[in-house]
Amino acid sequence: MHLHSLTLQDFGAYQGRQHLDLRVKPKRPIILIGGLNGCGKTTLLDAIQLVLYGPRARCSGRGNRAYETYLRESINRAADSAKGAALQLEFSITVEGRSRTYEVDRTWALIGKNVRENLAVTIDGRYDATISENWAEHVEEILPLEVASLFFFDGEKVEQLADPERAAGVIEAAVHSLLGVRAVEQLRTDLLVLQRRQRLSSEDRGALEQLHDLKAQKRAASEEVSARETELDQANKRHTEAEAELKKIERQFKRAGGHLFEERLALEAAKAAAADRLAQAQKSLRGLAEGAFPLVLLRDQLATLMEQAVQEQEAHEARQVVGILESRDAWLIDQLPDSVPAAARTALKKKLTVERKKRAAAADLGLDLDLPDNLIQKLSTLDEILRADEARAAELLEAADKGAHELQQAERQLAAVPDERKIKDLIDARQAARDEVTVARAAVEQATQLFAEAKARQARVTADFERTREKQALPLVREEELKRVAAYAEKARATLERFGSALLRKHISSLQVAVLISFQTLMRKSGLIKSLRIDTDKFTIALTDQDGEPVDPSRLSAGERQLLAVSLLWGLAKVAGNRLPTVIDTPLGRLDSRHREHLVDRYFPYAGRQVLLLSTDEEIDENLLNRLRPSIAQSYVLAHDDTTFTTRVGKGYWWTEGALHAV
Repeated sequence: MHLHSLTLQDFGAYQGRQHLDLRVKPKRPIILIGGLNGCGKTTLLDAIQLVLYGPRARCSGRGNRAYETYLRESINRAADSAKGAALQLEFSITVEGRSRTYEVDRTWALIGKNVRENLAVTIDGRYDATISENWAEHVEEILPLEVASLFFFDGEKVEQLADPERAAGVIEAAVHSLLGVRAVEQLRTDLLVLQRRQRLSSEDRGALEQLHDLKAQKRAASEEVSARETELDQANKRHTEAEAELKKIERQFKRAGGHLFEERLALEAAKAAAADRLAQAQKSLRGLAEGAFPLVLLRDQLATLMEQAVQEQEAHEARQVVGILESRDAWLIDQLPDSVPAAARTALKKKLTVERKKRAAAADLGLDLDLPDNLIQKLSTLDEILRADEARAAELLEAADKGAHELQQAERQLAAVPDERKIKDLIDARQAARDEVTVARAAVEQATQLFAEAKARQARVTADFERTREKQALPLVREEELKRVAAYAEKARATLERFGSALLRKHISSLQVAVLISFQTLMRKSGLIKSLRIDTDKFTIALTDQDGEPVDPSRLSAGERQLLAVSLLWGLAKVAGNRLPTVIDTPLGRLDSRHREHLVDRYFPYAGRQVLLLSTDEEIDENLLNRLRPSIAQSYVLAHDDTTFTTRVGKGYWWTEGALHAV
């Protein structure tokens, strides 16, 4: 499988249409995508999974939210929700020796309160309606979801594998889904189900004696079904008439304002609550006015006062410096040896005097109010208080306006409530109609139940009759056939059990070698681990050092455990044939500089035929970029606008020519 391109339209932080060309070149398998934290790197990984798997996609930002909620919230906030968002993924696979190009378009938009989603699949430029309708099953043949999770991984996947207590479950799932072991187990389960079904078919003795009795029961059941069906039709007719009468009275009741009469208690409560909220807001506003908030009107004067206080403080500091300089100059003259000529002494005194006068001039103020030393701090504190009061006042004013509007609306609705005496007859008539509907509905339910029971008896008697009649002809032949099927199924299950165990041992053996080689390739301490074994029952990892002593994986450093996790993923890819693209999100979290260089030099260029690398500027920095450059086919930078909270895709990467305009 080879990814060609990914296009995002108003998805997440990506506003408008953003396109990434993902094609790679010979010996250049890496697509490098750079972005700071929060720019949308993981969103790209989510987009690939979402366009392929829809509601089954394991998107990082979805959490426990419903799929429709996730789609609604993933539409860019600046986009028209009625037009919605879209994802398009183009890729190619080889089917029976021939390359086929797929284009998968997943679009969704908000129609009213609901999200409408559409999926269209184009193969070699032609729309395929059948595959589009059955894409969830078809994509499992191309790239099963369990397998994809091992090739599309982020820091969380690496963290799971780096934790010795959680890695066993991930390794077991990977081996079973990626290497075909699960398929063998499913075959054994299917055969067991087949065996159990066969055991149910050898019980119908005495069918000939029962045949005539079952025929009479069948005739009686058919007559009962006809009678019950007539009763159900009559009950449905009465129920329909009662509901029509109730709807007629309900319309009259509504035109007379009855719904408002029923809601009067709620309306009165809403009025009281709105009045209380308005009073609370007004009380809080008065409280603000009693404090420092009125000083907001004197902001210009307070700013002038702050400027004067700063000038006076600076002048005071300058005067202190002048005094210190006078003492220093006198000491300096005294320290001159007697051999210094008088003219030199005089010149030095003049020069020092000129410097002091300049500093003294800087300390002079046109206006000195002799303000307190702590006035600047007090004015700053006052400014913070006034800003907070302004924000609070705006909130309270908005709350007061809302409360006044709600109070006015509640009063208007209460004014429209009719008097109880005017609609009493309608209330009584409506209650009588409701009672009639309830009685009619109960009659329908009872008739429906009796009809269903009669149909069930008829079906049961008919089935018994047909089954008994069929068994008259070849009961023994059928029994022998089922025994033979059960015996062969048991033999097949035993064979599959041996085959599954042998297949698991074979793959585990290959995986151990591949993971060990990968780990030794990536480790800075090349002689730390000599052998690696994976338990075929518990799927735990056992490491051995050069002296043959066991090494507890939990005793490795965080960086070494992360490299071990990467080695597991790399080993799985090698054993599976490196036939799928690899997407790696933020891969260098806890690694030191040497381990990062090892990953860049020894892993990323060889992780697969196509590697999408999502990185920050601190992970793949300028040094690592230069080491990785010969293997890069395409590079992009994700530029995030903090004012609009949107991201766009730019060509290049940090420290590459032409990329600065994109960041």
